[in-house]
Amino acid sequence: MNHYMKESIDQFKEAHLNKARFLIKCPDQPGIVAAISEFLYNHDANIIASDQYTINPEGGQFFMRVEFECPDLNTKAAILEAEFQPIATQFDMDWKLLYVSQLKNMAIFVSNEPHCLLELLWEYQSGDLMANIALVISNHESSRETVEALGIPFYYIPANKSIRKEVEKKQLELMETYQIDFIILARYMQILTSDFVDKYKSQIINIHHSFLPAFVGAKPYERAYQRGVKMIGATSHYVTNDLDEGPIIEQDIGRVDHRDNSKDMKKIGQTIERTVLAKAVKWHLDDRIIVHDNKTIVF
Repeated sequence: MNHYMKESIDQFKEAHLNKARFLIKCPDQPGIVAAISEFLYNHDANIIASDQYTINPEGGQFFMRVEFECPDLNTKAAILEAEFQPIATQFDMDWKLLYVSQLKNMAIFVSNEPHCLLELLWEYQSGDLMANIALVISNHESSRETVEALGIPFYYIPANKSIRKEVEKKQLELMETYQIDFIILARYMQILTSDFVDKYKSQIINIHHSFLPAFVGAKPYERAYQRGVKMIGATSHYVTNDLDEGPIIEQDIGRVDHRDNSKDMKKIGQTIERTVLAKAVKWHLDDRIIVHDNKTIVF
């Protein structure tokens, strides 16, 4: 980690030492917002951002993200969590209290196309990706020099479908060793087993090189060219056991025309992939995403 990166992270931690976020999902009913606001007020906390959404005010699901500042948060954290539980029980809440200064440990998986990895590393170097990139795992050696130049551990683990269980055993051991909170598949061209996915439910972010649900699976640019599309895109989503069917976080598109062959489309698409994945990762780091069924609410 260079001096600029370390300074940016230290400044972020100091500036956000007393900040935390509630993420809440529960059946909608009167009194939820009032109860949360009163609870924070009674603990000398000041709400600095609040977003809410209801699917249906008459019996639908309610979602809320509240960011607040509270003096001496570090010493009050356990008390806040314990004393919020009766409110959570009253409203049947699925809730998290997340502390902004506690950076998440992130693992990046990549194969032999480095463009998404490079985008994340650039955001990290520039101080715009507030996470701890704990390690990079690849089934190719091609990104080792780039990753290790930043002081990030790089692990080369050859992978294919015939040795998938053995490979994932090694990967999961590394996830435990580095205390990984979430995983980015930055064009990691291997399918994960259900056992692996289940251990990191809604904590594995993938970038798919098409505007889902169009062109699920392999070679979407080739199929897009054959179909004669006029727009191509990319989709970042949480990984589930249904291939390319997980909750969508972010999507974007770019125009193409009859002059663009599949290679041209791929080049255009890679630019879209980079920005879409970076946005999704930042939103996850900022605790802006709540998963509900197979959709996301992104505040």
